[in-house]
Amino acid sequence: MDLPPERSAAQASAPQIATDPARAAALFEQSVAIMARLRAPGGCPWDREQSFDSIRKYTLEETYEVFDAIERRDWPHLAEELGDLLLQVLFYAEMAANDGHFTINDVLDHLNNKLVRRHPHVFGDEASRAAGNRADVDAAVEGSSAAVLRNWEEIKAAEKASHAAGEPSVSRLDSVQRAMPALAEAAKLGAKARKSGFDWPNWRDLLPKLVEETAELEAEAASDDPARKPMVEAELGDLLFTVVNLGRHLGVDAEMALRGCNRRFRQRFQAMEQTSERPLEELSPDELEALWAAAKRKLAEAGSEEQP
Repeated sequence: MDLPPERSAAQASAPQIATDPARAAALFEQSVAIMARLRAPGGCPWDREQSFDSIRKYTLEETYEVFDAIERRDWPHLAEELGDLLLQVLFYAEMAANDGHFTINDVLDHLNNKLVRRHPHVFGDEASRAAGNRADVDAAVEGSSAAVLRNWEEIKAAEKASHAAGEPSVSRLDSVQRAMPALAEAAKLGAKARKSGFDWPNWRDLLPKLVEETAELEAEAASDDPARKPMVEAELGDLLFTVVNLGRHLGVDAEMALRGCNRRFRQRFQAMEQTSERPLEELSPDELEALWAAAKRKLAEAGSEEQP
């Protein structure tokens, strides 16, 4: 858990908005009812067709949109994006209820128990243990966020130990969490495998592997058979995994490298739009390539291009 930093003087003096629990409960109940209506017979055809696999990409997208709003300090937009993220939770819970797995009530019950369990300094040792805490921690934190964090980690570790009881690890890769961005997971998997000697000796050894994976992807994509899409996806994944591990060998974080590339692409494309005397869609491929090269060169010479 990452605890928030101390509130600044400006934050402390800012007017706080009190939440109306009754109003929040009523609105949440309405949201749950709306989601149930969308998934019910006669509801929205698109919503009824969705599955856990089909909407998970939107969950990641909405999470990044929340991050973006926070970084820009766009509070009105953040309120909207948090609503979109909450929609994902309601969607998953409703699909789970439709399949007989659990309901939104179970989601909230797990959340409430966890909050009480991990905050004995607020709700008391007795309530914390009643909510499932099995760790022996000192609830007298005396206003210390460091002590709170220490207790939180101990309680969390006890929870994991309890869940793992009777479920022995079957692979040394089990220590790499799946709950992280795929690029980060790929790098950690490669690093963990390296400890067993299963790795490329040098970054140069990955270059032929890139050629190999690219050829395999090309072979699958060339078929133009929609039924081969899963294989195309698998080969693209293999190529990305190899690129990520090339970055690991070079000491480069793949996520940061790609974010830097995205920034540069935005700048160069914007420069193309500003330089061209005609709309880009009216230009030929050769004209677009020349415009791109000119924009890239101009930004580099001016030293105005953002660096990662």
